[in-house]
Amino acid sequence: MISWLFANVNKEWLVIVQQPKVYSVSDHDINPSSIDLDALFVLNKLREAGFVAYLVGGSVRDLLLKRTPKDCDISTSARPEQIKQLFQRHCLLIGRRFRLAHIRFGHKILEVSTFRSGENESDLIVQDNQWGTPEEDALRRDFTINGLFYDPSTHSIIDYVGGWEDIHSNILRTIGEPNMRFKQDPVRMMRLLKFRARFGFQIAPEAGRALIQCRDQILKSSPSRVLEEILRMLESGAAAPFFRLMLESGLLTLLYPNFAQFMQGPNGNEINLYLISADKVNAGLGKATLDRSILIACLLFPMVKQELQTKYLDQDRIPHIGEIIMATGSVVHHFDVGAFACFPRRLTAIMSAIVVNQYRLVPLSGKKHHQRIMRNKDFLAAITFLKIRAIVDKGLIESYSSWKALYREHMHPGGHRGHHHASSQHHAARK
Repeated sequence: MISWLFANVNKEWLVIVQQPKVYSVSDHDINPSSIDLDALFVLNKLREAGFVAYLVGGSVRDLLLKRTPKDCDISTSARPEQIKQLFQRHCLLIGRRFRLAHIRFGHKILEVSTFRSGENESDLIVQDNQWGTPEEDALRRDFTINGLFYDPSTHSIIDYVGGWEDIHSNILRTIGEPNMRFKQDPVRMMRLLKFRARFGFQIAPEAGRALIQCRDQILKSSPSRVLEEILRMLESGAAAPFFRLMLESGLLTLLYPNFAQFMQGPNGNEINLYLISADKVNAGLGKATLDRSILIACLLFPMVKQELQTKYLDQDRIPHIGEIIMATGSVVHHFDVGAFACFPRRLTAIMSAIVVNQYRLVPLSGKKHHQRIMRNKDFLAAITFLKIRAIVDKGLIESYSSWKALYREHMHPGGHRGHHHASSQHHAARK
């Protein structure tokens, strides 16, 4: 494993890195054909222009784990302006705190960053445009499993941080002292749990202790970054273990206190079951994912059910649609109270429609609803969520199958194709 030497110079700790370990093509079985062709094009063009350029981070990790990388990020010695000059109109420079180049290939975007160096050793990172070497860039990354470089020109893996051994040992370890790393960027604690949920790796003991010691620091994070991590994990296919880990670690209570309280209550496991169901559906969609509004419904629908049970059904009253709409709004408000990062109103509005439409698709009165509901713009999302519910509750399979058949007839009247839907909900609903 790579080791670091530490020297105290003028009361500042410097890291002296040993030479990296280089793993040749005979050491690994990464198939170059599994690497995105556009990423290889960018890497080759940067090298031909005289720059150092590597595939970095999660894409290298995923290739070693025999997973298809979702993103192929690139790091290079070229400065952002030089990248822009090289790729011209296909390149867009973004960000101030962290200057990046986005290179466009149709609807696809490849992210290219310049090698960075240095971090503030005591405070939150507020500036991150200090250029550096590949070694320095590796040291400033979060976890060893994300600190590997892949050089396509030699098909070799370059390891400055011991990531090769940790990947093969299934260990999650921070690069550097974990307390300091979590204080510099508290979102790293969520990322630690993300990788635990996705890969099943064990958390190194020192990182686990640091998470508990530093968890209050999460409230110093950017709400937008926290929210994006939550939304991405809902889409990841590992949402159920991630939210369980967030609850067990105490991070969920800090970020969403009312939601965490519900998850710890008698009906909290229903949320876990819906997340497991959504994970299964997402796993069958390939690179596509369920709409975020459907995934948020997995979190809030059990809370709406309990609200209706307590307020109406336990009182021998069947609520009408207007009361269900009001109950849903009340749950959304309760979820938001004390929340560190609220879901966007656009998503909660669609989610609310999905939840309310569950009581049109499967009315509490038992009476069948008129088929005009299929003209509702959120109908497709509603029956997709009904599919998720049917995976959890087998008693709903008949209702879901009936609505799915009606939807297919609506889409293909008389055996002819109607208007086309390319969304992931369309594919999910048809399966």
